[in-house]
Amino acid sequence: MTESVQVKMYHYSIEIDKKRDDYMALEKEGTDKIERVLGIYTKLMNGSIVNKTTEAFNYGVNERSIQRDIDDIRNYMDLQGANDGIINSVIYDRQAKGYKLEQIYKLKFTNPEILAICKILLDSRAFTKSEMDAMLQKLIESCVPEENQKLVKELIMNEEFHYIEPHHKSVFIDTMWSIGRAIYEHKFIEIKYQGIQGSEVKTRKLKPMAIMFSEYYFYLAAEQTDEKVKANFSVVNDANPTIYRIDRIQDCKILDEKFHVEYMNRFEEGEYRKRIQFMFGGKLRKVRFKYLGYSVEAVLDKLPTAKIIGEEPHDDGKRTIYTISAEVFGDGIDMWLRSQGENIKLI
Repeated sequence: MTESVQVKMYHYSIEIDKKRDDYMALEKEGTDKIERVLGIYTKLMNGSIVNKTTEAFNYGVNERSIQRDIDDIRNYMDLQGANDGIINSVIYDRQAKGYKLEQIYKLKFTNPEILAICKILLDSRAFTKSEMDAMLQKLIESCVPEENQKLVKELIMNEEFHYIEPHHKSVFIDTMWSIGRAIYEHKFIEIKYQGIQGSEVKTRKLKPMAIMFSEYYFYLAAEQTDEKVKANFSVVNDANPTIYRIDRIQDCKILDEKFHVEYMNRFEEGEYRKRIQFMFGGKLRKVRFKYLGYSVEAVLDKLPTAKIIGEEPHDDGKRTIYTISAEVFGDGIDMWLRSQGENIKLI
């Protein structure tokens, strides 16, 4: 064998060894990546937080490699979600400083839940027919598996077909959203309001406090800023909010001027809502009455602040007479008490 052939074979053997080493390195790298991805995937599925710096140190790689692994896991979950409908997503939690698994599927409504929501929405009669149809369609298509959508639609079909929209026929969702933004940003608003009595449209500058719903209508609870208007209130310097039906607001502007809200003195719509009937505002009152009807639970549900302070047997031997006390705002309670007829005796 000549020297030139020997040199060529030597270089060839070196090249073969290099290719073998490269192949083994690639094979090891592939094995390491599989182990990393499975390890990170297992942590996510177990609810652990995955920190890129920590994982890079544990696996002896740079953070870019960990980021690629997380991206691969995210892509895999997206594909699985499209196939089986169980949607999981890997999101970054800034507070925890790492990645975690958000199981969106668990946040979806169940079929019974979405049916209940559709029924409540229809019974509210708060929106026009076209708005209601659009909302129901979006709810069902977004929250119900495709194979069950037909069943849910059929269960609400008759009620939806006979749905009676409110007489005002106003589309006010955008106005309500603007008011919500103003409440969140603590900004004054200026509205043009069509009151129930009279046809004059009034302009009011208000401090918006809360949005509430009751008996078919959405309401704005706001503090009046015009002292001349406040002077006409039935209770001068009344600290309680003025109530406006949102569908009667013809125009709403969010002003640049902000107001300050002290946490201790903030308006709590939840507590206020317990004490108001038919959205008639006014001063805080305490009422006591005797209830002679058959379902005291209905009274306690209607008046969340109500308490039973006494019981006595009815003359018919079947019923119990309950003495009830409650805290309420305004005169709306009088309307409700009168509507109960002989079942209520005011003390």
